[in-house]
Amino acid sequence: MSMTMVTPLVLLFFSNIFMTFAWYGHLKSLKAGPLWIAIAVSWGIAFFEYVLQVPANRMGSDVYTLPQLKIMQEVITMIVFAGFTLLYMKEDLKLDYLWASLCMVGAVYFVFRS
Repeated sequence: MSMTMVTPLVLLFFSNIFMTFAWYGHLKSLKAGPLWIAIAVSWGIAFFEYVLQVPANRMGSDVYTLPQLKIMQEVITMIVFAGFTLLYMKEDLKLDYLWASLCMVGAVYFVFRS
């Protein structure tokens, strides 16, 4: 796998970390505070998501089709979200999440097969 194929994946992975914290991090650390503060903090975090996500998609579109980029994004999102749920939110993962993830692996197969 060449760097032109790997770089978009790495950027998407890190952009998803920012995205997940922007979308869900406030539920742990800012839930008791005013909504406008959670929104402002989330927007600030989301800025860094876009700083990584936009170049990832631009570079990725040179080597992947749009459906391939989207499916990779969704799988990366689920991987990052599972780690976030376990490590940051301290919630348990259920077996049904594994089955849902396997369905996404199936989606990857179908979008990448020749």
